[in-house]
Amino acid sequence: MTDSTAMPEDWNKLARPVPEWFQNAPFGIFIHWGAYSVPAWAEPIGALGTIEDREWFTHNPYAEWYYNTIRIDGSPAQQHHRDVFGGEDYDAFLDQWKAEQFDPGDWVELFKFAGADYVVPTTKHHDGIALWDAPGTGERNTVHRGPRRDLIGEIARAVGDKGLKLGLYYSGGLDWHVRPFPPHVTSESVHDTSRPKDAGYAEYAYNHVVDLVDKYRPDVLWNDIEWPDAGKHFGEYGLGRLFEHFYSISPQGVVNDRWGATHKDYATSEYEAARENESESEWENCRGIGFSFGYNQVEGPEQSLTGQQLARQLTDVVSRGGHFLLNVGPRADGTIPEIQRQALTDLGHWMASAKQYLVGARPLQDGTVASSDDPWIRWVDRGTEAVAFVDLLGGGTEAALKLDAGRFSLSQASAAGDGGTVEATVDGLKVTLSPDRTGPAIVRVPKA
Repeated sequence: MTDSTAMPEDWNKLARPVPEWFQNAPFGIFIHWGAYSVPAWAEPIGALGTIEDREWFTHNPYAEWYYNTIRIDGSPAQQHHRDVFGGEDYDAFLDQWKAEQFDPGDWVELFKFAGADYVVPTTKHHDGIALWDAPGTGERNTVHRGPRRDLIGEIARAVGDKGLKLGLYYSGGLDWHVRPFPPHVTSESVHDTSRPKDAGYAEYAYNHVVDLVDKYRPDVLWNDIEWPDAGKHFGEYGLGRLFEHFYSISPQGVVNDRWGATHKDYATSEYEAARENESESEWENCRGIGFSFGYNQVEGPEQSLTGQQLARQLTDVVSRGGHFLLNVGPRADGTIPEIQRQALTDLGHWMASAKQYLVGARPLQDGTVASSDDPWIRWVDRGTEAVAFVDLLGGGTEAALKLDAGRFSLSQASAAGDGGTVEATVDGLKVTLSPDRTGPAIVRVPKA
């Protein structure tokens, strides 16, 4: 069977209910770690989805795209690469990447404390360097060069030991080493004109993902960009067969939507891009703590979200029916930068009280209440009660919630955690926020 004979009805046969565990998993941790963590350099110009193509690619804030950006003539990254590294070959960074302080147990302990349900490390990014002994890569992987460790295997074991779900990211859409193209300067070149579509690359990528499934038994397959067109079929080395194999190994597994127009269990958005996907029944928004996924030494506190901001971001996503996949970008030595570690720790303190109200929460479908940004309020439905998350961004200590006493039992409303207190008023609730709160105040309001 070829790509031309893989019809929509063929892909539709793979449709299945989204597993309950994923429906009730509001928060995941993404990990971008690679040879690009050695130069760890990008211009932090802003978020994806807010900057036009030419400026985005020439001044790419994604440090994990360093291999592409340094090949764009006239880019500041190209000049930086010449000045600092003498224009040396990108693969030299693989040998300089030692991961000498990498402690996967420490990482996952932090992620669990922050309230994460699943963890998704990158197994091969667009530079083509594999973080396990991937078939067909020869010595261009972390087992034979650089760290000389099966990084994916170590992370997978640590995730399992802590009782979290494992996802695996794989760049099926791009491989700048195996299928080199001129540097990308437009979104069209990334998603269509300069991505590999041939059968040889489809087989190469298929063998990689099957190997990942067999070795590590992930709960999530997180592909990026696209899938080679010649492999979009159900025959030998076909994507359809790959999905079938994954579900046979992980019956409760899920796959994302970045495989082209084939099959998905849930949709994705990224920073401010592809926000239209957030109208689907199951979706996930991913972003970094700063503007990059890979560690970027240029980023500081002014480009990074605090724990309190992360709490609002997570709550906003869940209140609209989504999952939040927050990225961590470790240094080349395996340590998590202090700005990121502190943000996750602060988020964890808030999640100790808040997570129970996010797990299993659904958007509140009630026309009498609404989200707002001043004061900052988000609502979720918890079956017998509505839960409001309340914060003040411009100062002050009090926020008013306008509520219909005929629909909610205002006298029985209560605050959870230590974010504030609540009392009933004539037309709703008055929330007094604690100045020491680590995230939005949590207000439980029973339905009448």
